[in-house]
Amino acid sequence: MDKKIFIDGREFAVDGTKTVLEIARENGIYIPSLCYLKKLGPASMCRVCLVEVDGVKNLQTSCSLMPTDGMKISTDSPRVIEARKMVVNLLLANGNHNCLICERNGDCELQDAAYNLGIDIPAFLAPEREEKDESAAFIIRDGNKCIQCGRCVEACNRMVVNEVLEMGNRGGHTHVICDNDLPMGVSSCVQCGECVQACPVGALIEKKAVGKGRPWEIRKVRTTCPYCGVGCQQELHVKGDQIVRIKGVEGAKPNDGHLCVKGRYGYDFIYSNERLTTPLIKKNGKFEKASWDEALDLVADKFKQIIKESGPDAIAGVSCARSINEDSFYMQKLFRAAIGTNNIDHCART
Repeated sequence: MDKKIFIDGREFAVDGTKTVLEIARENGIYIPSLCYLKKLGPASMCRVCLVEVDGVKNLQTSCSLMPTDGMKISTDSPRVIEARKMVVNLLLANGNHNCLICERNGDCELQDAAYNLGIDIPAFLAPEREEKDESAAFIIRDGNKCIQCGRCVEACNRMVVNEVLEMGNRGGHTHVICDNDLPMGVSSCVQCGECVQACPVGALIEKKAVGKGRPWEIRKVRTTCPYCGVGCQQELHVKGDQIVRIKGVEGAKPNDGHLCVKGRYGYDFIYSNERLTTPLIKKNGKFEKASWDEALDLVADKFKQIIKESGPDAIAGVSCARSINEDSFYMQKLFRAAIGTNNIDHCART
C-alpha cells in the first residue's frame, strides 16, 4: 500500500522501496550528495545529504532514510543549510581543490554542492597532504583532492571485486591506499577505471584525457563497445572530432556503467600515425600504394577465382574489434550472403 510523505511541503505517494534522496531526485528536488551511488546503495558517509524530519531531533542522511507514512521532510531549512555548509567547508579544507586547473571543473559534485550553498571562499584552510601518484598507466591519483567519500573503495571492492583500494590509517591521516599503501602502478590494480568513474571530484582522473578538453567543450555520444560480444554501452566524450575519454553508461544494460580496461582506454589507436591511410598491393615482393578501385577489384577477382576452383568454404575471414560495429556486421553479411560461407570470426568473440 502506498504511503504519503511530504518533502518541502509537496506531497508524494511512495511505496517504501526508495530512500528520501531517490524520491527527491526523481521529482526535481536538489539534495547534494557525494558518497551515494545508486548502484551501490546507501552510504551515509559524507553527511552532505542531511535533511530535517519533523519530530526527529537529529538531522538524517537522506541517502539512507526510508520514508514512513505521513513523514514531513525539509531539505532547505536554516538548520539543514548550516550543517551542509559546515560539511562542505570541511571537505574543501581537506585538500587542494583548485578548480581553475582541475580536470573536473564543471563536472564536479563537490563544486556543485559549494555553488548551491553559496560557498565562494572556503572557511578553513589546510596544507596539502600527499604527492600526486602518476605511476599507473591510465589513472592519476591526487590525494589532495580526495574527500574520502569511499566511492572508489566501494566500486573496487563491491562492484568489480578487485579489492585493491581501501581506507588506510586513522584520524587526520586517513587516506585511500592501494594494497599495502603501494603506488597504484606497482599495486595489483588492473586499471579498469571503475574508481575513476565513481569519483565525484578530481582525485582520480584519466591520464590520457588530461588537457584534452573541459566538460563544457565535450559532446557525449552513446555507442556499443566493439571489443567483445557482451555489448557494453559506452559514452564517448568527444571534442571536435576526437575522442578524449570514454565512460560506461550508468543504468544501461548490460554493463550498468562498468567497462573493462580495453573498453575504457583502448581508443587512441584511432589517431595513430602508423595507421594505413591507403590500400597496398604487393608487386614484385614489395607493397605499393593503390587506389581503392584497384585494390577492391583485385580482391573481388581473387575471391571469384577461389570460389570457382575450390568452392566458397575455401575462403575465411576475421573481423577486427578495432573496426566499428557496423563494419563487423557488413563483414559477416559479405561472407554469409555474398560469398556463401559461414567461415567468419571475430578477434574478440566470446
